[in-house]
Amino acid sequence: MPPRTTDSTPDRPGDRPTSPDPAAGTDAPGSTERTGGAADGTPDATEGTPGAVDGTPGVEAESGGTEDAHGGADTNDTEGTGGTGGIGAGTGRRVDVMRRAAVGGRRWRAAHLAGCAALLAVALTGGAVAFGGTGGGGTGVAPVSAAGVLSPGDLARGDLDSGIASLQRHLRAQPRDFGSWATLGVAYVEQARTKGDPSRYPQAERALRRSLALRPGNDQALAGRAALAAARHDFPGALAHADRALKQNPYNERALCTRIDALVELGRYDDAAEAARAADDKRPGVPVFTRYAYVHELRGDVRTAREVLRRALDAASAPADEAYVATALGQLAWNQGDHDSALGHYARALAADDEYLPALEGRARAQAARGDRAAAVRGLEQVVARSPLPGPLVALGELYEDRGGDGDRARAGDQYALVDAWTSLARAGGVNADLDAALAAADHGDRKAALRAARAEWDRRRSVHTADALAWALHVNGRDDEALPYARRATATGYRNAAFLYHRGVIERATGNERAAREHLKAALDLNPGFSPLGAREARTALDDLEGNR
Repeated sequence: MPPRTTDSTPDRPGDRPTSPDPAAGTDAPGSTERTGGAADGTPDATEGTPGAVDGTPGVEAESGGTEDAHGGADTNDTEGTGGTGGIGAGTGRRVDVMRRAAVGGRRWRAAHLAGCAALLAVALTGGAVAFGGTGGGGTGVAPVSAAGVLSPGDLARGDLDSGIASLQRHLRAQPRDFGSWATLGVAYVEQARTKGDPSRYPQAERALRRSLALRPGNDQALAGRAALAAARHDFPGALAHADRALKQNPYNERALCTRIDALVELGRYDDAAEAARAADDKRPGVPVFTRYAYVHELRGDVRTAREVLRRALDAASAPADEAYVATALGQLAWNQGDHDSALGHYARALAADDEYLPALEGRARAQAARGDRAAAVRGLEQVVARSPLPGPLVALGELYEDRGGDGDRARAGDQYALVDAWTSLARAGGVNADLDAALAAADHGDRKAALRAARAEWDRRRSVHTADALAWALHVNGRDDEALPYARRATATGYRNAAFLYHRGVIERATGNERAAREHLKAALDLNPGFSPLGAREARTALDDLEGNR
C-alpha cells in the first residue's frame, strides 16, 4: 500500500466561515497586519479589489477565463470546469503536456501512449460538465444569501461539485465574503485530490489569495494555504502557513491537522507526536484521532493506532467520517497482512460511501492479496478511470504483468506511461511529485531519473518513505553499499511495512549479508504475504534461493 496520507480527512463543521464583517477586529482590508500580506507572498488588501469576469463581479469564471489574484481576468486560463470551450482547451493542453513528457525514454509504443494521453485527459476533465460554474448559461446569477453558503464540513458530507457551484454563485453575489473565498480554495484542493486533477491547485491558490486580500491574516485562508501546500507536497511551506494560522486562531482544526501532517512528512516524528497530543487537547475529533493513530503506527505501536481508530469509528456520525476512518482501519489491517479484516473495514467504508475511492482501492489491493485477481483488476480499473493517480496506476500495471495474458504487458505499459503523464501535469500544477516519480520509475521506468528524483526528495524531507525510496533507487542503479544505510533508516522507527522489509532484504543480499537478508525477506512475507503482486513473488524467489544456499 502506498504511504497513507492524511489530506483526505473530511473537514469539520466547526470550520464554518463567519459572515464577513469589515469592522471586526484589526484584520479588515487595509490593515497593516502582515501575517497574510505581502511579507509572506500574499497580496495586500488593496490588490484584491473584486474585478469582473463575464459581467459577474468577483468570482472566477469557470466557463472560460479565471480571475487572477488581483481581481483581473486571466484570459489565458482556459482550463475551467464549465462550458465546452473551456473543456476543449483544457483537454488539448493536457494532451500536449503528456506528449511532451513522454518523448525520449518511454519504451512503450507510440500508439499506446497516445491512447493513455487521451484517457488521462478524459479522466481529468470528464467530470467537468457536472461542476461547471454558471449552470443555465444566462448572464445573471441569482443572489445567494450568506446563510446559504456551504461550510467545509458541508462540502465533505455532501456533493463536493454542487457545493463548489453553490459557493461560486454566492461569491458572484457577495464578492467580498472572505470566508467563502477561503472555503472555495479548500474545496478546490479537495477536488484536486479526489479527481486526481492537479490543475485545480492554481485555482485554489487564487481563491485563497483573494480571501487574504479581503481580510489579511484571516486564519481560514492561512489554514487553507497550509492545506494547499501540503497537497502540493511543500511540507515546509505547509508547516509555516499552519503556524501562521494558529497564531491567529489556536483552535483552527485544519491548521492543527495540517501541522501534524507536515511534521510527519518531514520525518519529525517526535514533534508530530507532540503536535497530535496538543491538537487532541484543543480540538478532539475524527481528523485529529486519525492523525494521532498514524503517528503511533509509524513508530510501530500498531495496538494503540488500532484502538484509537476504533474509538474514532465509534464516534463517527457523518458518512464521510465513517468512510474515512473505516478505510484507515482497513489500511492498518492490510499493512499487518490481515486481509480478511481489511476487507471487512473496506466494506463498512463503502456502505457509508459506495464511491469512496481510497476504500475501493484498498479493497482491490486486499482482493489481490487473497488471490482474487479478477476482482482486484476490476476494482483498480474503476479507480483509475475516475482518479488516475500513481499508486493505483502502478498497482494495476503490476496486476496486469502478474496475470501475463495476451496484451497484458502492453496494458501494464499504458498504466506506467500514465504515471509519467500525471507527474508532468502535477508539476505543472505546482506539485512536487518527486517521491511518486522515484517510486514508480525505480521499478517501471528510467532508473537514473528515479535516483535523481529520490535524491531531490531526500534533500527536502527525511521521512521513512523518502529513505526507502532513495534506498531502492540506489539499489536498482547498482549502488547497494550506498543504499543500505537508507534501507536501515527506513525501518528504524519500528514502522511495520512489508515493502520496506523486502527492499532492505534485497539490498542486504546484494551486499553479501545473507543472514540479514533472509531475516528481512522472511519478515516481509510473514507480515504481509500479498504486499505487492510482483514484489511478493520476487521476495519468495530470493528467499528460496537464500535458503537453498545454506
